[in-house]
Amino acid sequence: MTARVRQGLLLLLLLGALMMTPWSRPLTAPVSGNVYLEDLTWVEVREAIHHGKTTAIVPTGGTEQNGPHVVLGKHNYIVHYTAGEIGRALGNALVAPVVAYVPEGSIEPPEGHMLLAGTISVSEEVFAAILESTARSLRAHGFTTILFIGDSGGNQETQARVADRLNAEWAGSGVRALQVGDYYYKNGQVDWLLAQGETRESIGTHAGIRDTSELMVVDPEGVRMDRLAPQGGNYTEPTGVAGDPTRASADRGRKLLRLKIEAALAQIRRELGAAGS
Repeated sequence: MTARVRQGLLLLLLLGALMMTPWSRPLTAPVSGNVYLEDLTWVEVREAIHHGKTTAIVPTGGTEQNGPHVVLGKHNYIVHYTAGEIGRALGNALVAPVVAYVPEGSIEPPEGHMLLAGTISVSEEVFAAILESTARSLRAHGFTTILFIGDSGGNQETQARVADRLNAEWAGSGVRALQVGDYYYKNGQVDWLLAQGETRESIGTHAGIRDTSELMVVDPEGVRMDRLAPQGGNYTEPTGVAGDPTRASADRGRKLLRLKIEAALAQIRRELGAAGS
């Protein structure tokens, strides 16, 4: 065997060894049943996208006062749960981490929820920039439908505005954003509670029956049961409560959560179905 032949054989053996090393194989992972992006590795996310999970849900919550009886992360806990349920029901979706910093009122001077300790507020411009950058990041990875779902009323208008702006830019690209406003505005919760004998005053608009009942389901430890009182109680300062949380219950919470989830799913399927027809 000549030296040239030996060198050729050695080269072939070396190439074969390199091909057998772990870093020479493409990375793969089983498709996970977990819908939460933050719980997955990047390889698992890529596999999910390749297998058709091309819808991304961007849930928004807030860090705000919720009276003496409910923790500040209420919206975040609730929308983390509902977005997961919506993602599982759709079957082709993953859920981005909850956007926990949203507009809550002027910081200097403090207004709105910022008047009570613990609330964290950002400007409308900052919130819009976070939404837009999140959507652009998801699009870059191969997601083709971006769903904005907000658990707080103050988030809705900015989410709609960002979705409209992105859709104008992405027209004809096969990628779209959708503000799922029915989750918040058309969920039928108030009508259901009125039919149960409640009044608009007892239902309230903040930290009342609805919020408290929902949190009793998704984060029971986040409700201080010994601090429940109509309108937060009688004190010499504002409590931050509008409604009667003593009328809240986990049973009601399960129904109220289901109403929000079903309203969101109905809108998503209606609008995406129309877009695909």
